[in-house]
Amino acid sequence: MKITCVSDDGKTISKHFGRAQYYVVLSIENNQVVTRETRDKLGHAHFAHDHHEPHQPGQQHGFDASSQQRHGQMLKNIQDCEVLLARGMGAGAYESIRRAGIRPYVTDVEDIDEAVHTYLDGQLIDHPERLH
Repeated sequence: MKITCVSDDGKTISKHFGRAQYYVVLSIENNQVVTRETRDKLGHAHFAHDHHEPHQPGQQHGFDASSQQRHGQMLKNIQDCEVLLARGMGAGAYESIRRAGIRPYVTDVEDIDEAVHTYLDGQLIDHPERLH
């Protein structure tokens, strides 16, 4: 199993999925971390030149076709992961991650190691109320 965390420093989980610079990917065997690697992550700045579609009445941000495409591009580098941890993200990104077959968690735990161990212990709480 592989768990990925969005991060800017390799030690803590970023407050925002879209703005994070890296993925920290941890490989798990027998409920233990066996490898840890940092992977590049596309973020909002990479897509700054892209046209953003206007929202339809009643449509949340991040659910339009161009946003879903950007989210898909952000996820290409972690298609081998089963779980993604972030401390915040948009509702559209959360849904894109879920549709990609990755279980997103919005956590209040900042430290990567602590969050992963809490997840492995079955105690990590997902906070969807933090979606924006």
